[in-house]
Amino acid sequence: MNTLKVEYNKNICEATIDRPNTRNAINFRVMQELEELLTEIESDGNTRCLILTGSGERIFVSGGDLREFHALKSAKEAKSMARRMLSILTRIEKLPCWTIASVNGPAFGGGCEMMLAFDFRIASPDAFFGFTQANFYLPPGWGGLTRLVERVGRSTALRWLGKASIVQPREALQHKLIDRVAAPGQLRKEALAWARELSHNDRTFIQNLKEGALRLAQARWKSIAAELDAFAECWESEKHRERVRRFLEQQ
Repeated sequence: MNTLKVEYNKNICEATIDRPNTRNAINFRVMQELEELLTEIESDGNTRCLILTGSGERIFVSGGDLREFHALKSAKEAKSMARRMLSILTRIEKLPCWTIASVNGPAFGGGCEMMLAFDFRIASPDAFFGFTQANFYLPPGWGGLTRLVERVGRSTALRWLGKASIVQPREALQHKLIDRVAAPGQLRKEALAWARELSHNDRTFIQNLKEGALRLAQARWKSIAAELDAFAECWESEKHRERVRRFLEQQ
């Protein structure tokens, strides 16, 4: 069974992470299907916008699948997993088409890191954003620290991550974590309308704009890659393993 539902509507690709029983958590199967989709979009010159959302209305992405990833014991294994997901998010950021994260519900941990790799973010009024990695004795490992600092500034990013903050839509909009909040029940409609507005020019035009914007901050790639070491070191620690064990026992 596919964990990623994909639908094309002319020049727009809508992708839905469909793992409701795990709160749309990212596992290796989701990674594989995202990689396959990205390869398809990269080679298909027709797609001008990718919209990603989560299945249902209760959750966007809850982060990494702790039950599956808890089997990774060593820093080397954790780093390999994180490097793979980091590569996926980098490919999303560099796609030669627009990308919109359509946040249909709460996003936690890696789910927040994931949406930060998109060009734009639109959220349901029922969504909120949990920077909860610290609850598991982890820093961001998928590029989320660098991207969060870019979006909201150093002080706010450190405060949210240090306190494992839950950020409501109004505050997220105020700090430019997200770009828009949709009207109640109108998230998909508004995301599609936004995608159509953005997509009146072809891929060459879109790619030129995106590549030009990324040239402003080339040093960021080293910063993003450097997050892997701290993530892997904390992953191997007993503090992390114990907090994950307690979390899983409560589920």
